Amino acid sequence: MKQREFLKRLIGMFAVIGSLLISWAFAYWLTSFLYDVIQFHPHALTKQLINSILGFLLFGLGVFFVTRIKWVRERQDKFLHPMIQAMRMMAEGNFNIDLSFYMSQFKGRTEHPYYKIIENINNMADKLGKMEEMRQEFISNVSHEIQSPLTSISGFAHALKRDDLSPEERKHYLEIIEMESIRLSKLSENLLKLTSLESDDLTLERKTYRLDHQLRRIILANEPQWAEKDIEMDISLENVSLTANEDLMDQVWINLIHNSIKFTPNAGTITVTVDKLPNGQPMVQIKDSGIGMDEEAVMHMFERFYKADKSRTRNAGGNGLGLSIVKKIIDLHKGKMEVRSECNKGTEIIVTFVHG
Repeated sequence: MKQREFLKRLIGMFAVIGSLLISWAFAYWLTSFLYDVIQFHPHALTKQLINSILGFLLFGLGVFFVTRIKWVRERQDKFLHPMIQAMRMMAEGNFNIDLSFYMSQFKGRTEHPYYKIIENINNMADKLGKMEEMRQEFISNVSHEIQSPLTSISGFAHALKRDDLSPEERKHYLEIIEMESIRLSKLSENLLKLTSLESDDLTLERKTYRLDHQLRRIILANEPQWAEKDIEMDISLENVSLTANEDLMDQVWINLIHNSIKFTPNAGTITVTVDKLPNGQPMVQIKDSGIGMDEEAVMHMFERFYKADKSRTRNAGGNGLGLSIVKKIIDLHKGKMEVRSECNKGTEIIVTFVHG
């Protein structure tokens, strides 16, 4: 097959060279005839330039007329029309395109320009189709997350109009409305944060600070949450510095520690370790004795709106965006996250950074 392709290319090259030689020869004959007719013979260099330019013009005219031959145009249209139609369909938002039949017509000639174009159109349609699916799923998830608290707020606001409510019931309904309003506010905040993190114009303002001091501050700030559940905090914070955006990294550790507290039962244990690997890379390890996750949940835990247990996460006030934000921030800092988890045995998250 390769020899056949090479032979075709060689024949094509000789055909082009032969056509050029014929065009130049004809240009030479034509100009010589004209010079004799008008009794004028310019300088040899001028003759050469005129012959060369005229030869290229004749070659171009020859190519133009050859491409106008019916069977040549039909052969071109055989592949051009499907490509044009495919691009028109993509412009209209239809990405269900399959040009594999036309690719098979080249019978292994994968280096042919038309083959390359069709292959890239196929790949582009496939990727755009997946992006459209993700967009539709994102809109559906956002609508669902917004609709749920709005329904609660509307329902309990309507119930508050009743005159026979006791003060306790009225207070309870107001607390639910407040909680659902906070959920809506948090959802909006997280969506804006994700949009900001994915912006091409985002520039990280980094500084070098003590990573152990940051973790200690965040753990102490969350003492009411872990103390309420009588969780034992096993802390081991070595003297480690990190060059990063401190505000963004605050969100990472707050989110991960909140998750550990949320899914660790009463009287459980959370271990937080800050250390350096043998190669000097800063490492943070957050391990809990909580409910853990199965393999499928671990695979999808950083996807937007993913909830391993929708009812439990909803009751806990989550919207499935926190870990997506965490992953994006870690990626922006060229960090790496490793998750180890087993159902009913807890979850361990290890975050490492390329540089301190």
